[in-house]
Amino acid sequence: MRALVTGAAGFIGSNLVERLLADGHDVVGIDNLRTGSTANLAAAEGAGAHFAFIECDITAPELVGLVAVAHPEVVFHLAAQVDVRKSVADPWYDARVNVLGTVNLLEASRRAQVRRVVYAASGGSRYGRPESLPVQQETAASPVSPYAAAKVAGEYYLHAYTGLYGMSGVSLALANVYGPHQDPHGEAGVVAIFGSALLTGRPTAIFGDGSATRDYIYVSDVVDAFVRAAAAPAEVAGTFNVGTGLQTSTLQLHELIAQAIGVRARPSYRPARAGEIDAIALDCATTVSTLQWQPRVAVREGVGRTIEWLRGALAASPAV
Repeated sequence: MRALVTGAAGFIGSNLVERLLADGHDVVGIDNLRTGSTANLAAAEGAGAHFAFIECDITAPELVGLVAVAHPEVVFHLAAQVDVRKSVADPWYDARVNVLGTVNLLEASRRAQVRRVVYAASGGSRYGRPESLPVQQETAASPVSPYAAAKVAGEYYLHAYTGLYGMSGVSLALANVYGPHQDPHGEAGVVAIFGSALLTGRPTAIFGDGSATRDYIYVSDVVDAFVRAAAAPAEVAGTFNVGTGLQTSTLQLHELIAQAIGVRARPSYRPARAGEIDAIALDCATTVSTLQWQPRVAVREGVGRTIEWLRGALAASPAV
């Protein structure tokens, strides 16, 4: 399979690139390196002619020609602006990346006759504040932040292109993903943020009272969902939840991370952030039956794996 991955130097994208190459596929990675890092692609660079990286923004006009030359069978679209707070502060920028960038990629894919696009949707925000949990994927979208609205718009555009041009589009509504390659110095990724702070003896802070819950899913399980979505029959289309169905509070997660490191630490508390939801967990029964997928890494095990990776990453970058 010839695959193109946007956001290839990012957290999930780089893990997906490694999996695709390990499975024997040819991969072209695209990233503007605004938040991604070429260091995440160190393993991929050893794949020789099977991997190529191109620095490009998904909003750029030249993307159309780039996709045409790559001529992929499947496009995995993971490039995005993912910070909810930034979307509230600057909704214009958020929409330019997450809406117009997605439309630009879909146009490029249509012209290159791509057979399938697999889109990284947001399962953690698309449903807003659902009445019951875990939320089923048939539940109507109800975004409560500009970021959530823009990501849902990307789903709708993919659905429209599927109907208009016969492009097979699959949106994966991802829960809160964590694991290796997540930026411990960024604004997103609480496991990496708490973990790096506790490993280096720095204080940690929780926004809100710590009772907010999320559905935390390990990155290898998410990557497996992307791979299975790409290989699914052409008639498989639409949005599929990708999570564990379980809720873990922010305070519980903090305790799990501290236990994995072997420290006793209490976080400080700050006001809750605008646009954040109180609780979410995803029902993935349809995904399990349709894509023959299921999550395999429990949160305690996944946190332990992530901490081990963080130890190595922080040791390799002592100046950071």
